Amino acid sequence: MISVGTQKLTPDDFFRILFLGEKIELEPGALAKVKINYEFLKKFAKGKVIYGINTGLGPMAQYKINDNNELQLQYNLIRSHSSGCGNPLPEIYAKATILTRLNTLMQAKSGIHVEVVLLLKEMINRNINPYIPEHGGVGASGDLVQLAHVALNLIGEGEVWYKGKIQSAEKVFEKEGLHPVKMHIREGLALINGTSAMTGIGMINLVHAKNLFDWMVLASSMINEIVESYDDHFSEELNRVKLHYGQDQVAMMMRSIVKDSKLIRHRADHLYNGKTEQVEIFKHKVQEYYSLRCVPQVLGPVLETILNAEKVLINEVNSASDNPIIDSEAGNVYHGGNFHGDYVALEMDKLKIAITKLSMLAERQLNYLMNDKLNEKLPPFVNLGKLGLNLGMQGVQFTAVSNVAENQTLSFPMYIHSITNNNDNQDIVSMGTNAALMTKRVIDNTYHVLSIHMITILQAIEFLNSKSKLSTYSRKKFEDLRKIVPMFTEDTTKYKAIQNIENYILENKPKFPLAD
Repeated sequence: MISVGTQKLTPDDFFRILFLGEKIELEPGALAKVKINYEFLKKFAKGKVIYGINTGLGPMAQYKINDNNELQLQYNLIRSHSSGCGNPLPEIYAKATILTRLNTLMQAKSGIHVEVVLLLKEMINRNINPYIPEHGGVGASGDLVQLAHVALNLIGEGEVWYKGKIQSAEKVFEKEGLHPVKMHIREGLALINGTSAMTGIGMINLVHAKNLFDWMVLASSMINEIVESYDDHFSEELNRVKLHYGQDQVAMMMRSIVKDSKLIRHRADHLYNGKTEQVEIFKHKVQEYYSLRCVPQVLGPVLETILNAEKVLINEVNSASDNPIIDSEAGNVYHGGNFHGDYVALEMDKLKIAITKLSMLAERQLNYLMNDKLNEKLPPFVNLGKLGLNLGMQGVQFTAVSNVAENQTLSFPMYIHSITNNNDNQDIVSMGTNAALMTKRVIDNTYHVLSIHMITILQAIEFLNSKSKLSTYSRKKFEDLRKIVPMFTEDTTKYKAIQNIENYILENKPKFPLAD
């Protein structure tokens, strides 16, 4: 059971709740503060003008709302902004959104009634997740449209994911014995103001980005074994003089993977031994192509981008991203823009660029294996059948290139793609949820590319009959993956093999041995 409230939620908490199905509880002390915060606002608001309570919304804030219409305003806000379109967010991303929203509300800075957080807790624990269309909201007053669909469910309307299907929220609540929340003061605005959709999506993006990174380090290490690379390009001595944490970590990971490999060459044994005076042309490359030799330098920035995105997103998850902020401890209400999503938008753009570069590295390594004129070790397209009659991995290369090309186009930053709207009230916006969703698409594409790359690596190892010479760790991964996709010489459909490897990669994060 994970406690939500006083302690900061961590990436591990998100993983356990979203991927492992662990239940949550609301920390009693934090829940008490939510109650106090609500009671404070109820008293403080009397005789004062407070945005979104007794005023219109957005550019209509100049219009005073009569006392007898204040609660109806909250319902109107939710219903009018439930206007998203496009495909629904996959269920796990919707769950990440309401988990993030719950944690934000548990900061006790929103003036909401306690029944809101209690119902969100029940939805999470019972795996009732909101139907949230992908498109809507520009990430400035937060994820207004996406979060309106969450709020719509909380008042017993709209649709939810339940037992794998999209169903009526009203009927699901009846079946589960749950009661919709009522509007008290500002529940409508408090629910839809904030960055919870972009941040929730971003947290899942982080999980997958870390996983892709680890698998790419493994693929890069294995291809260096296949081509019998020299070991100095990932040595501690070479990489430590560059003074970049990410580069050092990647090099260390590679050393840990190949530490007992019989294929990796030591430069001193071959080129520093005084036996090369009569050699005019070296059959074995003195230096490998960049996609093999510069892995620490290419993946190092990717790692550091992931780590920085994690830091920013965790700060956002544990922040109050509402407006206005109801500060019962200071005895005041503060108007501002904590709902603005620029922090998340920028990190998502950086992350998608980094993962795109990772996919480009995978594709270049894949191309190296496919092109016999480059590697001078393997048949064209790693074809283990009859050349000319069979085509080997030729077809799947097109698929990999197609995915990488889309990644490159998707990498245009949303962070700087502001469009003024809302009668020019929202005159500079973040597009944070768009950025997070585009990052998701880049990540999905990269899983396709990496799956194709891993199958090609397996075929290359079979052709070279080098399994016994691989490092212990590489050999274990080779055997695990071979159980999913056996060696093939004849041409067969490959789409299921790609999907099966992708499923394995999604569900099995590499755990690297310690480096010497």
